[in-house]
Amino acid sequence: MGHGQQETVATSLAGAVSEEISASLAPVDAALESRYPGDPGTRQPVHTVYVPGDAFTADTLRSWGDRALAALDEHAPDAASFAAVLGLSEELAAPVYARVRAKLEREPIEDLRVDFEDGYGPRPDTEEDETAARAARLIAEAYAKGTAAPYMGIRMKCMEAAVRDRGIRTLDVFLTGLMEAGGLPDGLVLTLPKVTYPEQVSAMVRLLEAFEQARGLAPGRLGFEIQIETSQAILATDGTATVARLIQAAEGRATGLHYGTFDYSACLGVSAAHQASDHPAADHAKAVMQVAAAGTGVRVSDGSTNVLPVGPTEKVHEAWRLHYGLTRRALARAYYQGWDMHPGHLPTRYAAVFAFYREGFARAAERLSRYVNRAGGDVMDEPATAKALSGYLLRGLDCGALDLAEVTGATGLTRAALEGFAAPRRGDLTASAP
Repeated sequence: MGHGQQETVATSLAGAVSEEISASLAPVDAALESRYPGDPGTRQPVHTVYVPGDAFTADTLRSWGDRALAALDEHAPDAASFAAVLGLSEELAAPVYARVRAKLEREPIEDLRVDFEDGYGPRPDTEEDETAARAARLIAEAYAKGTAAPYMGIRMKCMEAAVRDRGIRTLDVFLTGLMEAGGLPDGLVLTLPKVTYPEQVSAMVRLLEAFEQARGLAPGRLGFEIQIETSQAILATDGTATVARLIQAAEGRATGLHYGTFDYSACLGVSAAHQASDHPAADHAKAVMQVAAAGTGVRVSDGSTNVLPVGPTEKVHEAWRLHYGLTRRALARAYYQGWDMHPGHLPTRYAAVFAFYREGFARAAERLSRYVNRAGGDVMDEPATAKALSGYLLRGLDCGALDLAEVTGATGLTRAALEGFAAPRRGDLTASAP
């Protein structure tokens, strides 16, 4: 049969069959839309910095940036010396170093959490009340002045009986202070630590609902991160993955799952010398978190290292190499966020992130351009890969590793077009062609 001859198309099933199947799957369609809405498409910070409540001041952000720059000046004063420490290629050395310094001057912290849990500890009620009120005032002032980090908020005490009332009160004082100062900032983030049972997440939901009702806020305005710091948060007594239940218990309010390196490791009996984000126990926990969160719009964050880059240059370089390696390892595993515990971690956080996006930029841009233009190549990409390539470029843009002009120049795509590929409508990924 020639190519020009029209095919005869015949079917055997009545239209009612398709209608019946569609009707039977309507609850599943609704569940997919509700439970797996996909990534929210907003910026994800590359890290979270924790600062104890009593140590948080109006100049914390600038102080961290200045201390990080001072560490570079002392221990790696130029691109060549910094590249030698981290093993950066000659091609990457200059642009990465320049961008790290620019980032530390412009936006040293992307996400800051004022800590009222482990980093703060038990205090007299009057003291914690005053500290929570001060945190609200300082954060509100920072947003009003345009000096805030993109994301800021608090980590309250957990929902366990011994500290539950104190945690609820601190959250209330903090959120009320923000409301009295003009309202909740767009970058507000709340963190609920040491979650073990879904009922604790449900309690947080009820708490936030009560605050929204009390202050006349839109339902669902307040979301929160869930910290995974116990083995029970990963595996329940019946053998199921608790973390998946935690996400559902949040009723759409969960924004992130944050791995707590040291509490989780200790919970499993890992000795202190081996508690690290690359321990097999950590890899298992984060893999379960990652699968449970996939498609839900909840993002996964890696933990931290407690090896601080302080002391003589040799010790600082050792700590930098460790932190850089752990960060690169996490990025390759699609954990695009982690924790930083010290200003000296900022240079290697940004170096690792910038190197990750810059070294893969040309290839990613080429593959995406070929996909968009239906051009051939040595890799046959599908819509799911185009989604990943676009997401990669957008994350590089958001953190400052890439510039929009160079991305548009290499791909021919605007940011809006990149976002369209990164967040396709449900069902689009089943197609095999753009």
